[in-house]
Amino acid sequence: MKLKPLFLSLAMAGMCSQAMASAIDQNSYANLDDVITTHLNLDLDVDFADKQLEGFVEHTLQWQNADSKTLVLDTRDLDIDKVMYQDQTGGWHKAKFTLAARDDVKGSKLTITFKNQAAKVRIYYNSRPEASGLQWLTPEQTASKTHPFMYSQSQAIHARSWIPVQDTPAMRVTYSARIHTPKDVRAVMSADNKDALYKDGDYIFDMPQAISPYLIAIGAGNLEFKAMSRQTGIFAEPTILDASVAEFEDTQAMIDKTSTMYGEYAWGRYDLLMLPPSFPFGGMENPRLSFITPTVVAGDKSLVNLIAHELAHSWSGNLVTNATWEDLWLNEGFTSYVENRIMEEVYGRDRAVMEQALDAAGLRAQLKTIAAPDTRLNLKLNGRDPDDAFSSVPYTKGQLFLIYLENKYGRDKFDPFVKAYFKEFSFKSLTTAEFVTYLKANLIEQYPGVVSMDKVNEWIFQPGLPSDAPNPTSDAFDKVDSATAAWLKGETTAAQLPTANWTVHEWLHFLNNLPRDLSLDKMAMLDSEFNLTQSTNAERAFAWFMLAVGNGYQPIYPALDKHLSGIGRRKLIVPLYKALITNGKREWAHDVYLKARPGYHPLAQGTIDDLFAK
Repeated sequence: MKLKPLFLSLAMAGMCSQAMASAIDQNSYANLDDVITTHLNLDLDVDFADKQLEGFVEHTLQWQNADSKTLVLDTRDLDIDKVMYQDQTGGWHKAKFTLAARDDVKGSKLTITFKNQAAKVRIYYNSRPEASGLQWLTPEQTASKTHPFMYSQSQAIHARSWIPVQDTPAMRVTYSARIHTPKDVRAVMSADNKDALYKDGDYIFDMPQAISPYLIAIGAGNLEFKAMSRQTGIFAEPTILDASVAEFEDTQAMIDKTSTMYGEYAWGRYDLLMLPPSFPFGGMENPRLSFITPTVVAGDKSLVNLIAHELAHSWSGNLVTNATWEDLWLNEGFTSYVENRIMEEVYGRDRAVMEQALDAAGLRAQLKTIAAPDTRLNLKLNGRDPDDAFSSVPYTKGQLFLIYLENKYGRDKFDPFVKAYFKEFSFKSLTTAEFVTYLKANLIEQYPGVVSMDKVNEWIFQPGLPSDAPNPTSDAFDKVDSATAAWLKGETTAAQLPTANWTVHEWLHFLNNLPRDLSLDKMAMLDSEFNLTQSTNAERAFAWFMLAVGNGYQPIYPALDKHLSGIGRRKLIVPLYKALITNGKREWAHDVYLKARPGYHPLAQGTIDDLFAK
């Protein structure tokens, strides 16, 4: 498909950044200095029986090097059938290709050579059942129990496990697709989904804005759709659709508030896809269609900051993108900052500050467990899988850096800077070095004497937190602490704890700050009074289970078995497996894992397999 003129210019605008970043993206084989894909066209069959996607991908090429006749793509565990290319005259010819041996991190380099520079190349292939970027679920593993389900998770470098592609965030590409499914299965993608509203097994998609490959996404299952507003709606299995609509009905207000603060939403619609509980993350910011875990459907909107986070990526991450995974904080730090500003605008300052304080406390705790070099914002992967870059450091340390700048300059100066930053780098990928140059010219030197470049460099390039880093506190948490102290001293009973109006944030603060050696009698008192073991709020249940595993509170184990077997969100299961192993419950945990493992995503399986291999 021909690129629309507007988005062609956007794609072209980012090419200098792409070419520069290609030399430093250690996680991709792509030869961006020679040739860039400007458009992808996918034609794939969703084969639930064999757990594979089968068909072809067609690359529209733009050559950067007049002497090159080679295209190098990233793949992982793909079977390549044949490669055809179209020359400048329009004729199609067979191309020679070689698929290199598999590297454990990067996969297999696919090298395609042409007699003449190709205008387009078409690769016929199929994914394998073990594709790291796809999960295939039987009907029994879904909420509705009636249809199979398949979904992708391409971040960080898993797009290559289901598409032969230049799998680096340094490049941006538009795409179109035709997806074939069984007639009673609906397919959706991170694209214009209007054709998906009609369930017929043959779906056409178009993504006119240029995005990085890790944002190409697909899902297929027993999905229905319900609109929430003029611009938003939800695709979900019927069993969770209405509850999701009620939970996330404020999404349009979030879009409107963010557009006012940081510039108009650039992607047309913003819909949500509710995934099965096995989804390993809270959410994934696939443009136009964020993928969301059902563990945040709490019934009281207490966990909707996740929606604010994924929406915020529509500006920071999808619109302005890290050029390599060592620059992840540019995506996640800005997004965590914008998420919190959205929450403040929609739900008030008090809630926003509570969420800041919880995240900052979590970061400070995690910093004690992470090797010092990995606590730098501009991380050095040194050949490791970029999945290793994901910790609270790029998210919360990045957010605190931006809060630090906001506090120093004031919102009257900092907000225009952020808005201008999103505009300047729209539909481009940039490195930390490029950001620092922009920050220096457009904030530090614009208002001299406020923040030094030495301080900027300390935040970005040095481990840990600066001594003057913000430490958000909440009056609400102070009151929780006072009530907790009185109860721990025996001055009040559990029934007298003032929990009637506690938000989930106050509950999390309470549970996370209880002594890790709390007596079993006091554990039982709390459980009897508040039924914590049977909590239906996934975040609160997780905090309670972590406390209980640590001090040997036995009544949790039937409920903990159900928790670990019923969800696959890594944040809510991996720390529990670690705690169980550490606290003498390795055999029990392993038995639960063997039962739960088939329902976990490959990313979660890999992480937990490693825990039990040690």
